[in-house]
Amino acid sequence: MTRVTRPHLPVRPVWLCRRCGHPWPCGDARLSLLVEYRGNRLGLLIYLAALKLEAAEHLTRLNPDSPPGNLTDRFLSWARARG
Repeated sequence: MTRVTRPHLPVRPVWLCRRCGHPWPCGDARLSLLVEYRGNRLGLLIYLAALKLEAAEHLTRLNPDSPPGNLTDRFLSWARARG
């Protein structure tokens, strides 16, 4: 029997990882994105900024009385170049 491995993609509109259930982007998703965008950090940040806006919209719509937490740390801070 072949085991199918699911990628670590977001489940919209709740923005949890389809595979591990952690807030997306989870650690494995972050690693995959860094590999995919190797040499194009600006492209990665632009992509993540667009997803951050989409997530904020979805999460606010799901729970209008409680705005989502700091999505900048979750979506962008980890992807900035270091050193």
